[in-house]
Amino acid sequence: MIRATARRRRPALVLALAVLGATSLAACTAGPGPDPGRPGGSSAGADPAGRPELRRFYGQKLAWRPCGDLRCASLTVPMDYSRPGNGKTFVLPVAKAATATADRRLGSLVYNPGGPGERGVQALRDGLADDLGRGVRERFDVVAFDPRGVGESRPALTCAAPGRSEEDSAAPAAAVPLHPRTAAERAAALADARATAEACREASGPLLPHVGTADAARDLDVLRAALGERRLTYVGWSYGTSLGTSYAEQFPHRVRAMVLDGAVDPALDWRQRMLNQAKGFRDAVDTYARTCADVVGEGCPGTGPEEIRGLIDRLVERTQQEPLPVQGSGDGIDAAGVISALSMAMYTPEAQWEGLSAALRAADGGDGTKLAALATEGDEGDEEDEELPDGAGTSDPSDASGTSDGSADSRDAAPDVPEDNSEAALIAVNCLDVPHPRDERAYWDALDPAERAAGVYGSTGLTGELVCKDWPAGPDRPHRVNAAGVPPVLVVGTAGDPATPYREAVSLARQFPGGMLLSFRAPGHTGYGRDACVDRKVEDYLIALTKVRPGTTCTP
Repeated sequence: MIRATARRRRPALVLALAVLGATSLAACTAGPGPDPGRPGGSSAGADPAGRPELRRFYGQKLAWRPCGDLRCASLTVPMDYSRPGNGKTFVLPVAKAATATADRRLGSLVYNPGGPGERGVQALRDGLADDLGRGVRERFDVVAFDPRGVGESRPALTCAAPGRSEEDSAAPAAAVPLHPRTAAERAAALADARATAEACREASGPLLPHVGTADAARDLDVLRAALGERRLTYVGWSYGTSLGTSYAEQFPHRVRAMVLDGAVDPALDWRQRMLNQAKGFRDAVDTYARTCADVVGEGCPGTGPEEIRGLIDRLVERTQQEPLPVQGSGDGIDAAGVISALSMAMYTPEAQWEGLSAALRAADGGDGTKLAALATEGDEGDEEDEELPDGAGTSDPSDASGTSDGSADSRDAAPDVPEDNSEAALIAVNCLDVPHPRDERAYWDALDPAERAAGVYGSTGLTGELVCKDWPAGPDRPHRVNAAGVPPVLVVGTAGDPATPYREAVSLARQFPGGMLLSFRAPGHTGYGRDACVDRKVEDYLIALTKVRPGTTCTP
C-alpha cells in the first residue's frame, strides 16, 4: 500500500503474503468475464438504467450534507441485481471533496483506493484527494464510496461472531510452518483455513454471494447516474484496477477516462496470480537489500546486501523455531509475522524502508516489537475515524427499493461489524471473484514449485490460498478483457511493484482496445501520487484526455 509521509494513505491493501495471525490472504482479484446478460458482453442487452425494476435505483439524487470538510451522502443499490425488487439492498456511504473552482469544473472523478476491502470514504477523509494533484482538484469534484459490504456499507461483512472481534473469533493459531510438509502440518494448515472460512460464512453468509467485483462495478454505474454524470471519470489503484476493468467491460460506452494504476491481469488464474505476487515480494525484498544504503544511508541493518540478506534469513529461520518477544503481547512474532512485516514495508520504500531497517536491527537483537508493528501497519488509527452523521445524505432507501435490509432504519439490527472489516472483505471478494480448486491436492502439488520460484514468499502465498478452497465460487473465470468500444484507458505500471507486478500492467494495457501504458521505473506499489512525472501524465489525460505515447517512461 502507498502511504504518504504526512498522512495515512491506503490506496491498496494486498496481503497475499502479508500474513495476519496464521492465515495469509490474497488480496488482488481478477475482474469478471464477459456475460451475455451484462452490458459489454457478447450479447449486450438493454441499458440497465432502462430496466423498469432498476429505474428507482438509477433515478436517485444524492442529498449532500456537511461531513467535516467533505460532503456526505448515501447511495442505495440492490443486493442482488438479478432480483432487484426483492427489497434487499446495500446502502453505501459516499463522500465528496468539491472543487474550489466551480467555474472550471469538468465533473466528478470517482476513485477506488484498492483492497478489496479498503474504505474509500475514509481514504478521502485522510486526504487522498490532495495526492491527485492541483490540476485535477481544480477541475473535478473527487468522489469516494465504500463498496458493498465494506466499511460503513450497510449491511457490512464480518468474520466475527456477535460481540467478538474478528481476531477473537479466529481459530487458535495452530503451529503451521511456512512450508507444511508432513500430513499433520498440512492438516493443521487446512483446518486453520477452514476455520477462517467457516467463521466468515457463519457471520456473513447471506452477503457472501453478493459482494463480488462485477456487482460492485454495477454499483459504480448507479453512482455515476446519481452524480449526474453521463460518462465516468475513474481512478483505481491495485484492486481498484479490477473494479475499473469490470466496469469497462460492462459499461464500455459509459467511460470518459479511466486510470488503472497497479494493474491486475484478469487473464491469470489463482496460481499464476499468486506466483506473480510471490516473486514480486521476493524481488522487492532483494531490491531493499541491494539499495538500502541509497535510500536509508547509515541506518541500514547491514553494511552490504549480503549482510542484510543474511540477517533476514537468520530472522526467518529463528522465528520458525521460536517467536520473538513483542512488548505488550504474550504471543510474540513468528516467521509468518516476519514475512508479513517485510512484505508490508515494500509498498512505499521512501516512506517505509527506514522504519523497516530499525525494526530489523531491533529484531536481530531479540526484540520483535517494531517488526510486529510493521506487520499490522495500517490498522492503527481507525479509532479516530470520523463517523458519518446519522442519515447523512441518505437518499431515502425506501423510495429506492422498498423495505431495505441495508437501510438506515435497519442498521441497529445488523450484526456486529468491526470498525475495520477490511480483512473479512478481502477474503470474501477474493474467494468469490477467483475460482479455486476444491481438491486439496492441487494446492500441495503447487507448494514445492511455488517455493522454488519465490522461496518463503511462494510457500506462504500458496498456503494463504487455502482459505478459498471451500468457498462458494462466483460465475467469473480468468479471461482477457472484453470491452469493445471503450475509449483509451491509461494503465500505470511500476517496474518494481511487489504486489501487482509490472508484467501485469503491460498485459492489461495490451488487452484494452487502444490501451495506453505509462511505465514508472521505481520500486514500490503503484505510481500515481508518488512521482511528479507520473502525476503530470495522468493529470493531462484526466483533464484533457491527452494520450500517452507508446514507450512513455517516468524515472524518479
